Order: sequence, then C-alpha cells, then structure tokens
Amino acid sequence: MPQAYVEETGREGAGPERTGSGAPTFPGRWRGLGAWLGKWKGPGLWRRGLVLAVLAALLGLLMLLHTHLPNRVGNLGSLTETFLPWLGLFVPVLLVLALVRRSATALIALLLPAVAWVNLFGGLLSDKTGKGGDFTVATHNVNAGNPDPAATAKAVAASGADVVALEELSDASRYERALAGTYRYHSVQGTVGVWSRYPLSDARPVDIKMGWTRALRATVHAPKGPVAVYVAHLPSVRVKFNAGFTAGQRDNSAEALGQAISHEPVKKVVLLGDLNGTMNDRSLAPVTSQLRSAQGAAGNGFGFTWPAGFPMARIDQIMVRGLDPVSAWTLPATDSDHLPVAARVKT
Repeated sequence: MPQAYVEETGREGAGPERTGSGAPTFPGRWRGLGAWLGKWKGPGLWRRGLVLAVLAALLGLLMLLHTHLPNRVGNLGSLTETFLPWLGLFVPVLLVLALVRRSATALIALLLPAVAWVNLFGGLLSDKTGKGGDFTVATHNVNAGNPDPAATAKAVAASGADVVALEELSDASRYERALAGTYRYHSVQGTVGVWSRYPLSDARPVDIKMGWTRALRATVHAPKGPVAVYVAHLPSVRVKFNAGFTAGQRDNSAEALGQAISHEPVKKVVLLGDLNGTMNDRSLAPVTSQLRSAQGAAGNGFGFTWPAGFPMARIDQIMVRGLDPVSAWTLPATDSDHLPVAARVKT
C-alpha cells in the first residue's frame, strides 16, 4: 500500500529551504546570511572587482619581485625593502573590499600576495627561542641626546649580557661610570663602545669611510675561545621628497664594514650595532651575506626596534658567524628612540 510522506516544518536546524529559483533560504537569524550569499550569484560574480584584482596582483608581484626594483631612482628598492613586512597590511584591506564588492576574481587574485607574504615572513611568526647558550650579547643606540645615560646603561646591563655594545655616545664617560661595576673591560672608539665581562684585546677603530670613528673591532676572550666583536653605527638615511631614500653614504659604509669582516681571521664573529637598515635591504648585502641574524634564527616575531614609541623596522642588529644563536629578544624601552636588543648564543 503506498505511503504518503509529509515534510515536517518548523524544526530548527533542518537546514536551508530551497526556493523555486534554487537559491537557499535560511531560517531565523541566518536569513540575513542567506540573502547576502544569494547576491553572489549571477554573471557579475567574475566581472565585479577587476580593479581590486589588479591591485592584489600588483601587490603580490611587488613582494615577489622586490629585488628587481631599481635603486638608481631615489633608492626605491631599499626603501621598499625597509618596510616590506608592512605591505602585508594591504591584504586584509583588499580582502574586505573584495567581500564588499562580492568579487570572486579579486578573492582569487588575493592568494598571490597572501602566499608571497607568508613565504617571505611566515617563518618569523613562530617562536624559535630555545634554551641554553653560554654567551649573551646586547646592543643599544643610546641616542646622543639621552637625558639619563646612567639609567639607560644599567637597563641594558640588566639583560645579563656578557658583552654590551653602545652606539651614538656623546659623552662616553657617563656610560663608563655606570657600567664600571658590572663590566671590568671596555673600549670606546669615537662614538661607539664595547663593555665585556671577559678580557678584551686588539681593540681598534674600523674605517667605514665616514671621516670619523663610528665602528670598532675587539677580541673578547670568552671561556670557550676568542670571539671577534664588531660594533658599528652606519650613517643615517633620510626619506626626502625631492631625493627619495638618501642612503648613499650608508651604503658605502656597509661596503667598507663588509670588507673588514671578510678579512677577519677569528672564526667566531659577532656584529652588534645600528645598521640603519633591515636584513631585507639589498644595500646591506656586503654585511648580511656573511653573517646570520640572531633574531631571524632564534627570535620571536619581527623584533622591530625603531622608532621606540611605535617600532616599524628592525635596524638594530645582532649578527653572528661561527656561533649558534639560541634566543634573541628586544629589551624594554629606555630614554632612547631605539629599543635595545639582546641575544644568547652557543660558542
């Protein structure tokens, strides 16, 4: 005997009903979502948002091909590479606009910059900090106009560093007095200095083609063998409306510093200082190609250091050769416009 089936109604969670047109109708509070999804149908799904799709594609290509941007005009390449991580902020903005425009084309195009950004910087999002290590170093651009040098020096020393490098010393004696009780050995050359718990030898200026001393080299006699420590403060760069990213002097100094490090006979090397550039900046390649970033290898996040009030770039670096970074971190703000940074390595 045939049976009649009657569809029950009024049951919550029964799923969306279907109208004669095939569009889903959601019950209750989900009805608004159903109406919004229904607007995605139709031929305009692929035609809408073409401008957004082009912008997304250009953003992705800029990330992928940033090394091909010319530096001949206003050092455009270096300027872009300095703030390259921040280009990722355009991805969620374009995503929201693509959703508002209900453009499938723009959403697909957004995969290019999203994947490019993750490929470039995804590794920095994980915490690579480890345990152990036997040699801790710290560096800080203290700012020539620092109103409280003693407090700044003690704040950096509180990191427990075995070696401390300070840059932009306008009155080194005030830092020497503040650090004398913690560090028995030190050397100041021009406007940079190094303080150490272990004996120092062969401390001397390094010529980085500036006309005055802003870099030094010294041998630290650590318990497990000598470590060559370089402290450097490369020339500042400026962004000018009529000249772009003026970094010529910085680039020349980077070349000279790279030459000095390449001739270093000691196998274990640490570079500490304010390089006025990021690891992505191609103009620092004479230095960065020889050394490993402690932050990149053993840090947590980007480790931005400048400006201290709202850090946007990591221009203060700890880089090593012949040593294994274990952990790297930024220290609390002082009266400087830079944040101090520290790292622990295995010698």
